[in-house]
Amino acid sequence: MLLGSVLNPINSTIIAVALVPIGRALGAPASQTAWLVSALYLATSLGQPVVGRLIDVFGPRRLFLLGTGLVGVAGVAGALAPNLGVLIGARVLLGFGTCAGYPAAMALVRSEAGRTGRDSPGGVLTALAVANQTIAVVGPLLGGLLIAVGGWRATFALNVPLAVAAVLLGLLRLPKADPAHSADPAGATADSTRHGSLAARLDLPGMGLFAAMLVSLLLFLMNLHLRDWYLLALSAAAGTAFAIRELRAATPFIDLRVLGGNTPLLATYGRALVAYVVAYSFLYGFTQWTEESFGLTPFHAGLAQTPMFLLAIGVSIVSGRSAGVRGKLLLGAAGQIVACLVILTLGGDSPLWTLLLVALVFGVPQGLNNLALQNSVYFQADPERTASSAGLLRTFAYIGSMIASSATAASFGQHADTGGLHRLAWVMLGAGVLYLLLTLFDRTLGRAAGAGTRASA
Repeated sequence: MLLGSVLNPINSTIIAVALVPIGRALGAPASQTAWLVSALYLATSLGQPVVGRLIDVFGPRRLFLLGTGLVGVAGVAGALAPNLGVLIGARVLLGFGTCAGYPAAMALVRSEAGRTGRDSPGGVLTALAVANQTIAVVGPLLGGLLIAVGGWRATFALNVPLAVAAVLLGLLRLPKADPAHSADPAGATADSTRHGSLAARLDLPGMGLFAAMLVSLLLFLMNLHLRDWYLLALSAAAGTAFAIRELRAATPFIDLRVLGGNTPLLATYGRALVAYVVAYSFLYGFTQWTEESFGLTPFHAGLAQTPMFLLAIGVSIVSGRSAGVRGKLLLGAAGQIVACLVILTLGGDSPLWTLLLVALVFGVPQGLNNLALQNSVYFQADPERTASSAGLLRTFAYIGSMIASSATAASFGQHADTGGLHRLAWVMLGAGVLYLLLTLFDRTLGRAAGAGTRASA
């Protein structure tokens, strides 16, 4: 469960220090290598809730094995890629392949809670938070090590042994689908009945409209420009059709009636979006600046973020002992704001310890926000839709990451200079302040902890 959850965040962040070496090796400018980031986010944002819904219907085992197997294929394709186009295709496969790990883990935690009657898995959720997001900050360091030893292709080849291990563990340990996940709970034997029931439960038209809405929106966010207004219009049209479809469907892909009435969960999704604007602007923008303007190698750029990794792990473990989320979110918001203010003081001649200080400060929100957001979804979501709700959390997070990617490209232009870093820091600061306000004025906070307490009483 933990290994499967690691695959997505590791691949999301390990590319940060590989963009410059890949561009040099393949003769591609930064505007083209940015698609290596966007391709994975596009695939993941779309795939997470879709795969999550499939897990809700079929159970985690089959989707987990299929997804992690696809990660291995993508690793081979990326390691042998002759050009940037094939490399981008490998990143798309990685995006879809890594979609199953996190929703499957959340579904397994929920099913075990139902089986044992103990719905207070604080330790398991903390371990999952560390594995699925907090550990992501080790990506730049790991990427730097791999590039130093085997070149940028090693960052793709890493997926092969990880996928093999995940598939073997999944075959040995994951429970087989129970009757609750059969395609036809009524036990009908006619193929047409089974297929009709399956199609109704999956809501394929709803999935298609959701995909059209999200792809159009993310393509617009990848390169913000008024000339691409038609993408925003297309997204709005698809979104309207999606809402109409979901409100009429007997078993909707995303139950908008339930979701619309679940204010705490909606607020959690909103916080996730702005939190990841800050987090991924830092991971990509700050890393590129340390390489291009501060003069660090990919390995040393990753090494400079080690304080963030270590502190984030410690903060997650310590704070995971408490069920409350408001305090974690407020302290995480404060940490983001302080880190952004420190970035505004940096320059090409700043001492190295100031870079380490920024990374250290960012370790606090990295450890707190991920855990609090994940725990909120676990207790706020409909138990029957735990996997798809967890997948939707990732979708909002990656929309935030796409905004961060666009902000980074717009701030830097052709070169990651100090002026661009400061422009990006102001964007991050604005998102951090919004995150703080969304937390301060959210009166629904505390229900997540309360739900967990009641369930375990």
